[in-house]
Amino acid sequence: MLILTCPYCGIRAEETELHAGGEAHLKRFGPGASDAEFETYLFARKNPKGVHFERWRHSAGCGKWFLAARCTATLEVFGTYSAQTTQPPKHILDAIKAKRPNWEGLV
Repeated sequence: MLILTCPYCGIRAEETELHAGGEAHLKRFGPGASDAEFETYLFARKNPKGVHFERWRHSAGCGKWFLAARCTATLEVFGTYSAQTTQPPKHILDAIKAKRPNWEGLV
């Protein structure tokens, strides 16, 4: 079972107490965007086997959205952080690189 710690209230919650919100750090396009850019924003999502950055909502707790870094193959969680963060924090990237030295991906 997937267990994430809410960075706001500090509660460790099982996935049944959370609501998945899809991929994190998506680039949103404004009114001047081309049709192709808008289509990519709406429909194109990464689906990696490995490290992935996701949005989660603590629905059975404080109700706030947060971001998490985890491995989709092993369910290993590298950390959670505020939804207002535009890039993963350095300590989470360091945790990923420590366990996955060949990982070169970034959001």
